[in-house]
Amino acid sequence: MSLNEKIITDAIITEFYHKFRDCLDVDVAIVGAGPSGMTAAYHLAKAGRKVAMFERKLSMGGGMWGGGMTWNTIVVQEGSKHVLEDLGVPMKRYQDEYFTCDAVAATTTLASQACLAGTRVFNCVSVEDVAIREVDGEKRVTGLVINSSPVEMAGLHVDPLVIGCKYVIEATGHDTEVLKTLCRKNDIKLNTPSGSIQGEQSMWADVAETDTVENTCEVFPGMYVTGMAANASHGSYRMGPIFGGMLLSGVKAAKEINEKLG
Repeated sequence: MSLNEKIITDAIITEFYHKFRDCLDVDVAIVGAGPSGMTAAYHLAKAGRKVAMFERKLSMGGGMWGGGMTWNTIVVQEGSKHVLEDLGVPMKRYQDEYFTCDAVAATTTLASQACLAGTRVFNCVSVEDVAIREVDGEKRVTGLVINSSPVEMAGLHVDPLVIGCKYVIEATGHDTEVLKTLCRKNDIKLNTPSGSIQGEQSMWADVAETDTVENTCEVFPGMYVTGMAANASHGSYRMGPIFGGMLLSGVKAAKEINEKLG
């Protein structure tokens, strides 16, 4: 191996090791780098919180990348457009309260600003479980059990690692993957109308947009649900390629967690 190749390899190994080691214990661990997760990450990191974000796929953005049916334009409402405008994303009024913007510009700007604010991103990482401890007499989520996505995809029997945190944000979307694992493995009651995951209903954009924000909450001690995970856990509707509720959901989760962290 030439000197240059050795330096390049050493640089990647060294810097990633330091980043990973520094995130063994964080304030907030976010699972899923979609619009609500990235927005929450940005506002938490901007407030000085230590934030790590785990994304199963290679790229960040979730469903925001593709707009509607791969036509990469998204819609937001007047009451939520400031979330993107404040980051420098150009918005265009379409009709009434609805604005459009380029889905790629919105996604890459959110991702970039979250990282520049201090969020540590670990892509190609899957969350396969959570850590639970008894804190002040109640069970509480205190960490994430993580593994390499290629390990998960290949079905290899490789043991995971654990990241400690004060709060988890479940932002995996429609499937509520982390929350389902929490419920499947533990006899617990959630902060939902039924005390369990109620599941997502069919498309009803108007109701879903409002409910996405209202359902954003601490669904179990130490775990928040945002975006479509909030609606799916509470039995509300899906909304399609309109993203105002998703953005405001991330803002709300970050605000509440910041207040609780003091």
